[in-house]
Amino acid sequence: MADLRIPTRSGDLPVYVATPAGAGPWPGVVVISDASGMNADLRFQTDWLASEGYLAAAPDLLNGGTILKCLREIFADMLAWQGKVSAQIVSVRDWLAQHERCTGKIGVIGFCMGGSFALMLAPGHGFAASSVNYGALTKEIEALLTDACPIVASYGARDRSLRGTAARLEQVLRTAGVAHDVKEYPDAGHGFLNNHGPGEVPLILRVAGSFVHTAYHEPSAQDARRRIVAFFAQHLR
Repeated sequence: MADLRIPTRSGDLPVYVATPAGAGPWPGVVVISDASGMNADLRFQTDWLASEGYLAAAPDLLNGGTILKCLREIFADMLAWQGKVSAQIVSVRDWLAQHERCTGKIGVIGFCMGGSFALMLAPGHGFAASSVNYGALTKEIEALLTDACPIVASYGARDRSLRGTAARLEQVLRTAGVAHDVKEYPDAGHGFLNNHGPGEVPLILRVAGSFVHTAYHEPSAQDARRRIVAFFAQHLR
């Protein structure tokens, strides 16, 4: 496990890299955080993927900036479909693909904000599989998913902000003929895969999370991880 800096067009980007045991080579996975950025939970998600045999890299998309400034930039990037943040994620993908211990097959996984990026980047960005966890499905993204890579997606039925998203995504991917596994967990809310420690989530995000029932839910998280690993094994190995 290592904290590195990799070059991008906008400067060096801090990245946490987790390496599986053994000699490799392994498939790679880019791990995109929720809006709380680099913290213990993101490192846990990255270490978990490494324990399953993936060379995993998690960029610090906030990169030392204030959360409000960074989030404005990140969400503007998502609305414009291009910009610094998307380019940084693609740079991490390229870095993994060129790594001497990587097979060259790269997946992406994201949570909340990162889940939206994982869905947005599934079409036409060189990923072989995408794990979308409570990511928003806009009409603009929906229109492009006919060219998406295989997608495994997980949502919580108690998430007020994304009601009906799982069913919509299932229908879109089925109609487009994209390989997929979409599941909504009846007892889970938003962020159910993210087990943040005290103080990891800024106050503004904790307040927002209270309106969409944001909470870690262990049984749903365990099942979602099982599905993600099985899906990645099918499409990345």
